[in-house]
Amino acid sequence: MQSMDRNTIIGFVLLGVLLFVYLFVASRNSQELQIKKQAYEDSIRKVEAAKAVAVKKAKVDTAAAIAAVDSNATGWARAIAGQESFQVVENELMAIRFTNKGGQPYDVTLKNYKKADGSLVHLLHEGNDKVSYPVNTGANQSTQSGELFFDLKGIQKAADGTQTITYSVTGNNGETILHQYTIKPNHYMVDWNVEMAGAGSLLSQGNFNLQWTVDAKQLESDVKYERQQSQLVLVEDGEYDYFNLFSNDSKKFDNTVDWLSIKQQFFNVTLVAKNKFNTAQVDWTSPGDDTTDLIVAAKANLQYKVTAGNMASIPMQFYFGPNDYKILKSQGVAKMDKIVNLGQGFYSFVRPINQFIVMPVFDFFKKFIGSYGIVIALLTLFIRLLTSPLVYSSYLSGAKMKALRPEIDALRQKYGDDQQQFGMEQMKLFREAGVNPLGGCIPALLQIPIFFALYSFFNSSVALRGESFLWAKDLSVYDVIAKLPFTIPLGFGDHISLFTLLAVGTSFLISIYNMNMTPDQNNPMLKYMPYIFPFMLLIFFNRLPSALTWYYTVSNVITLVLQWVIQNYIINHDKIVAQIAENRSKPKGKSKWQERLEQMQDTQKRMQDMQQKKGK
Repeated sequence: MQSMDRNTIIGFVLLGVLLFVYLFVASRNSQELQIKKQAYEDSIRKVEAAKAVAVKKAKVDTAAAIAAVDSNATGWARAIAGQESFQVVENELMAIRFTNKGGQPYDVTLKNYKKADGSLVHLLHEGNDKVSYPVNTGANQSTQSGELFFDLKGIQKAADGTQTITYSVTGNNGETILHQYTIKPNHYMVDWNVEMAGAGSLLSQGNFNLQWTVDAKQLESDVKYERQQSQLVLVEDGEYDYFNLFSNDSKKFDNTVDWLSIKQQFFNVTLVAKNKFNTAQVDWTSPGDDTTDLIVAAKANLQYKVTAGNMASIPMQFYFGPNDYKILKSQGVAKMDKIVNLGQGFYSFVRPINQFIVMPVFDFFKKFIGSYGIVIALLTLFIRLLTSPLVYSSYLSGAKMKALRPEIDALRQKYGDDQQQFGMEQMKLFREAGVNPLGGCIPALLQIPIFFALYSFFNSSVALRGESFLWAKDLSVYDVIAKLPFTIPLGFGDHISLFTLLAVGTSFLISIYNMNMTPDQNNPMLKYMPYIFPFMLLIFFNRLPSALTWYYTVSNVITLVLQWVIQNYIINHDKIVAQIAENRSKPKGKSKWQERLEQMQDTQKRMQDMQQKKGK
C-alpha cells in the first residue's frame, strides 16, 4: 500500500505507459520495413522484367491484329486493335479523365486539395490504377476488359447537373458490355454500372472476376508517416476491419465484402459493390525506401457470382475523395465513416468521445473562429474545464495525503523494512482520517480516454491539412525550426519541432510540480519520473502533427494554471486538517474491501513471521 499516496504520479506513469505502447505499435514498422526492403526491391525487379516481356508480347500481338484487320473490322478484332482516346468529366469537386481502353477512369484530380509542392491532389495516376475482368472472346480464349478498346457512346447531362458517360464494346456474336459512370454535382462518389448482354457466353461459369489495381502515391510531406497511416479498410460479412499497409502482405476474405478501400493518411479510393462481392483477396507491397513516392501498391481480386441468364447487371461505386467524416457518413454506405480513424483496434472505445463530444465542439468553434490553432486551444480549454471536477478531486486527495505526510513518515521510520506491517498501519491511518488512497488515481485514469480520443482526432482530421498557425506551416504535419544533418533513430527524425519542445518543457514543469506535492520521495523511480516521461515525449512527439503537440502544450499550460488555482485558492489546507481530525473522532466502520485487504495483510504477515522463525 506504499504506492497509494502517489496518485497524480501514478496517473502520469499510466498515461506514459499507454502512450508509449500506442506510439510503439504505430511506429514498430521501421525495422520491419528495413528487413523487407530487399525483398520488395527483388519483387519489383521481377515485376518489371515480367512487364517488359508482357509489353513486348502485347505490342507484337497488337501489331499483328492491326495488320490483320481493315476499316470494316467488327467484334473482338476491332476492340482489340483500337486506339486509346480520353474524355474528361468534372463537377465542382473533381475532374475525372476517362479512357476508352477498358472504359474506365484514367486519372482523378481533386480541385480543393493540394499536395505539399502546391500541385493538385491526384488519386488515380495515368493508367497505373485500373479495373479489369476476363471476358470470353473466342473458343478457349479470354481477354481482359482492361485491354479492350470500348466505344464512347456519349455523355448525357441531366437538368440537375448529373452527368453520365457510357462506354460499350460488342463481341463477334452480338454480345455487348456497357460501362456506365454517373457523376453527381458536388459528390465524390461515382456510380459504376456494368451491363452485359450475353453474360452466359461472356463469363466463365457466371463468375465476374474483377481485378482492381491501386498504386497509392505520396500526397503528404512526410512519406514515412503517411505510409504508417495507410490502411486497407473494408466491411466483410457486415463487420468493419482494417489492415496496416506499411509492409508486404496478403489477405483472403471468404465471406461477402460490401466495400473495400485503400486509405492514405487523408484521402482514400474506395470500391463499393451494391450487391456485395462473394469473395475477395488483396495483395499489397509497400517499399521500405523513403526516397520513393510510392506509398503502397495494392491488387484486389474480387469475385461476384452472376445469376443465370443472358442479361447481367453489376452495380458498383467508386469513391475518390478525402477522409472526411461528414462526407463519408453522407454517402449512404454502411460503416464507410469508419475509414476515418477516430479510434480503432485497442483504442476503439474512444471513438464515441470523438463523435459526440470532440467533433461537435470543434465544429462549433470553427463557425466563429478562422484560425484552426485558436480553435484547437479553445477545444482543449473546453475539455479541460469539463474534466476540472476530476482534477479537483485528484488534487483534494493529494492535499489530504500531504496533510498526513508527517504521520506516514513516522510510520515508515517506526517499521523500517517491515513493509507488511507498514502497509497495515498506513491503511489504518487512512481509515481513521477518512482518506481514500485511490481518490486521486481514479480521476487520473478517467482522463486517459479523453487524451487518446484527442490524439486520434488531431491525427486524422483532414480539416487541419494545409492550415498554418504561428510558425507551423501545416498543422497536419510536424513543424520544423531546425534541420539536422543526420537522422536520430526511434522515430525522432532529422529535424527539431518547436511545439514538441514546448510540450516537453511544460510536461517537465508539471512533473516537478507534482513531485513537490507527493508525500513519499523515497522511491527512486518516482524521483527519476520527471525526467523519464518528458524524454519519452521528446522522442515520439517530434514527428507527430503540430496540431497534436500544440494541443498537448495548451493542455499542459491549463493543467499548471488549474493546479496553482486549486492549490492556492480553492483547497483550504487548514480545513482539510480539521476535517481529518473530525473524522478521527467519529466511529469507524470497515467496508468489505477494507476487511478483505486487512485479512490478506494479516495472512501475509503471519506467513512472513513463520518464515522468519524457520530461518532462525
